[in-house]
Amino acid sequence: MANFSWPVWVRRALTCILAVWLGGSAVAQDAPVTIRVDATASEGELGPVWSYFGYDEPNYTYAPNGKKLLSELRQLSPAPVYVRMHNLLTSGDGSASLKWGSTNAYTEDRAGKPVYDWTIVDRIFDALRDARITPLVELGFMPEALSTHPQPYRHDFPKSSVFTGWTYPPKDYSKWEELNYRLAKHLRERYGDKAVKSWLWEVWNEPDIDYWRGTREEFFKLYDYAAAGVLRALPQARIGGPDTTGAAGQKAQEFLRAFLEHCARGTNAASGKAGAPLSFISFHPKGAPQWKGDHVQMGLGRQLLSVQKGFAVIAEFPEWRKTPIILGEWDPEGCAACSAKNHPENAYRNGELYAAYTAEAFNDTLALANHMGVNLQGVVSWSFEFENQPYFEGFRELATNGIDKPVLNTFRMLGMLGSQRIKLTSSAAAASQSVLNPGAAIVEGLDGMATKRESEVDVLLWNYKQEDLPGAAASVVLTIAGLPPSVKSAQLEEFRVDHDMGNAYTAWQRMGRPEKPTGAQYSELESAGRLTIVKPPESVTVEQATTSRQLKLPRQGLVLLRLKW
Repeated sequence: MANFSWPVWVRRALTCILAVWLGGSAVAQDAPVTIRVDATASEGELGPVWSYFGYDEPNYTYAPNGKKLLSELRQLSPAPVYVRMHNLLTSGDGSASLKWGSTNAYTEDRAGKPVYDWTIVDRIFDALRDARITPLVELGFMPEALSTHPQPYRHDFPKSSVFTGWTYPPKDYSKWEELNYRLAKHLRERYGDKAVKSWLWEVWNEPDIDYWRGTREEFFKLYDYAAAGVLRALPQARIGGPDTTGAAGQKAQEFLRAFLEHCARGTNAASGKAGAPLSFISFHPKGAPQWKGDHVQMGLGRQLLSVQKGFAVIAEFPEWRKTPIILGEWDPEGCAACSAKNHPENAYRNGELYAAYTAEAFNDTLALANHMGVNLQGVVSWSFEFENQPYFEGFRELATNGIDKPVLNTFRMLGMLGSQRIKLTSSAAAASQSVLNPGAAIVEGLDGMATKRESEVDVLLWNYKQEDLPGAAASVVLTIAGLPPSVKSAQLEEFRVDHDMGNAYTAWQRMGRPEKPTGAQYSELESAGRLTIVKPPESVTVEQATTSRQLKLPRQGLVLLRLKW
């Protein structure tokens, strides 16, 4: 008899029915998750580490939906929002496609004399200025006229490899240094000293893999000359690197270690002196989702392992241990421009799972930084938006065709937290052993973060599960203690992101997945994608400096509670 296998859709439906049935039974039997917040137990400052974003395609910056999204990012909180992008020096006509962009900032005439054109560069940086976004200027990639191996140059991803002529070393390092000097000088003159003093500058991207087709020593030389050019124009510029891949890989670890050694004691190729300027250190931790035939299983442990290994390498160097760290691409996986059409595991990016994952990953990354005693300044979510692509195609992005995805609401919630973190404990949090010593262990849980400011406590909770399967909502008993003794009542606001709230993807599916939404449908999707208050503020009783609340938190759901008095 031949082996029989149910179709995927049938197996998924049966899984859903079974999960809900078993989940419903479990709710009646299991004790509620208990979460306690102590407003008197300070855990230090909570800096805006989350307010960093990036993308490959710089020409999307000044596209209509790009400008719209930049404006939304600026509204997340009063904290500065940093944006990093590839291809700022890549040759081309300014047209964009997946993983491609260009500015044509540098060409050469027939005699080999440099020609600088800042027209497209200005469009990009003007859009950032107008949105009040702070640039994290990535110095790359190699202009066609400077490349030692220029052809082929423009790629056609995903039909061909992205690693073409822009990945090679310069044929003349003095010209490379001058290009970086001219760029920094132009930006200083156009935007002013006050503005550029707040900017960050870094050299290239992932030089430990095929983004750099030179040797390790040639990259150090590239870095030295780029830094020399920028600092010649901006002596106070903060410049860093090397933006290597995740340090869970041995090659990436070795490259990061060698780079830090070069900056500490190596011979500077540009100056001939010892060492190189290094204002911040960057590397790229990524997760590892797996497709299980009908659903995705996330791989947060792999991302945290890369975070841990990178922090450990930095901590080896006494001179760099307290140097600010920026995780230049901090994501659940590695390819923002890979859609769910060809990579079904990426469909999670459309809905609430990406939102919950981001909250859990952020909390765990902070825990690792605190545990290892390093100075974490920023985590760059490599996610923006893609022009001229179908709605909810499954790219890693914050918005699709101007419609916000649920993950953007996670960043909105983080932006609503205060700057003073207070103690929160949960009976269902991810095991600290799995977070602080990541590897193959499952990292998931129902956890949260809490902050306080004058007359306010904010509590962000999430119910993150690594497998994208249905399940019952968790019952939660939240207690907030340590409130001022004089407070007898307070106002409570509640915001949610889950399958039904703050979720334009669910609204789009209910519409029938329209490829070209009508004006009315588009407005409805815009509204569905926003983070909105669940219901009007309600009065709650405070007794003996404590208040409690029972709530349900759906699987992959988030809730932000704001208590004011």
